[in-house]
Amino acid sequence: MDSTVPSALELPQRLAPNPRESPQSPEEEEPNLLSSLAAVQTLASVIWPCYGPHGRQKLLVTMKGETACTGCATAILRALVLEHPTAWLLREAAQTQAENSGDGTAFVVLLTEALLEQAQHLLKAGLPRPQLREAYATATAEVLTTLPSLAIQSLGPLEDPSWALRSVMNTHTLSATDYLTKLVAHACWATKELDGSFKPERVGVCMLHRGTLEDSCLLPGLAISGKLCGQMATVLRGARVALFACPFGPSCPNAPATARLSSPADLVQFSKGNDRLLEKLVGQLAAAEINVAVVWGEVDEETLALADRYGITVIQVRSPMEMVYLTEVLDTPLLPHLLPPRKPGKCQRVYRQEMGDGLTVIFAWECTGTPALTVVLRGATTQGLRSAEQAVYHSIDAYFQLCQDPRLVPGVFFWRMALAKMLSDKGSRLEGPSGPAFLAFARALKCLPKTLAENAGLAVSDVVAEMSGGHQHGNLLMGVGAEGIINVAQEGVWDTLMAKGQGFRAVAEVVLQLVTVDEIAVAKKSPTHPQIFNPDSKKAKKHPPPVEKKNPWNE
Repeated sequence: MDSTVPSALELPQRLAPNPRESPQSPEEEEPNLLSSLAAVQTLASVIWPCYGPHGRQKLLVTMKGETACTGCATAILRALVLEHPTAWLLREAAQTQAENSGDGTAFVVLLTEALLEQAQHLLKAGLPRPQLREAYATATAEVLTTLPSLAIQSLGPLEDPSWALRSVMNTHTLSATDYLTKLVAHACWATKELDGSFKPERVGVCMLHRGTLEDSCLLPGLAISGKLCGQMATVLRGARVALFACPFGPSCPNAPATARLSSPADLVQFSKGNDRLLEKLVGQLAAAEINVAVVWGEVDEETLALADRYGITVIQVRSPMEMVYLTEVLDTPLLPHLLPPRKPGKCQRVYRQEMGDGLTVIFAWECTGTPALTVVLRGATTQGLRSAEQAVYHSIDAYFQLCQDPRLVPGVFFWRMALAKMLSDKGSRLEGPSGPAFLAFARALKCLPKTLAENAGLAVSDVVAEMSGGHQHGNLLMGVGAEGIINVAQEGVWDTLMAKGQGFRAVAEVVLQLVTVDEIAVAKKSPTHPQIFNPDSKKAKKHPPPVEKKNPWNE
């Protein structure tokens, strides 16, 4: 055995701080053994003030010059311009977590930073990287195995989900939490399938200015903030809908003409041919009994006039998300060309409704079991509406997870402190590299409650000490609130088990990949300069050829 590698018995002594060996000056500090640690710490320093239900807001200025006031970690990460490859990797993992579960972005970033800091400590103590990776993988597997045992509550198949969604809504909005939670819970419950499955696309969200969040309401059908073009404004009976992700008109209206026109007659003939082509395209839609065309693209005026003649209502949408919702609800494909679909979307009627300052286009079904509902959010400011919209989307994602796995764990401090206690107890009994790794994993988990307490404005040391003492005596339902320690079950603070398991897997994937990286090599393009590829050019510059002198007397 190599004498330079310390044994597992020596690691606790090496991990203990020794004041005699502390550096005396910044020049004597030990370098980071993890080349990715500095980038992760910088990214985490931006995210940690926004962590938790009492996190702070940031005035975010994007690259386009747009200003937004938000505390959403997903929006902040999306707007940041990152150059470090490790920061790119961590942001990708956090965004994947947000897409899969709708929440947990800040948790992924902060836990990754805490685990890498503990890994740095273990590497300085002399633990080899392969053993560190293996020990961290063992600790992660232990966490994922133990996490389901912490789920002490479950959502029943016929139970009102308001109590399970309240904590998710409360994390992202500051007002009208109970009212919005009831709206979202009713919308999700009403659009749930008979077999118990749930499709998030069947609950739409529409934002309208003026009023307050208490003026928000539910509309039967799917409402979009689209623009009605032309003279046909409503379809009151038997709407047949086609969705297009292309211009409503010529495929390339701004493309340069390539036809060779040699006379005025050729110009007239070319113009008539273009008109016949447009009339043929619109006529095909009318022949297929399409009376509503939803377009995500430019609308040509001549083609719009033909649509009015054939009685086709043209709606121009503003975002691709609205097209995704229409595709799912109407069960019709999104077409890249102006051709009639094989299976058009059907609804009872399409009409325009004025709400506040804006106009909404509603696709409605006049039946008891409508396939879609829309949460119409009202507010005075754009930022308030965006925060409420984010909260609604996260609540819908949480209900989607509960339909797949109805188990919930108590939120705030509970599951973090419980897992930390479990890892500490087991790590103190293990021998070999797994023991220090389990203890390091436990210390990393304890950093998250400290961040929550600090963002809540509480005394961190007192809160953590009281929490740790309560957990040691078996009081596992202690959490942190705005004014101090609370009972998590009585306050109704719950997290979905599925989201926490996905978050741990995302963190483990990033950490296990980064602990084995010792150097970052960036291949940059070197500037190219015009050169003369002549092997003797340098020699020619150093030793120019002799200049033949002319004798003026010979001329």
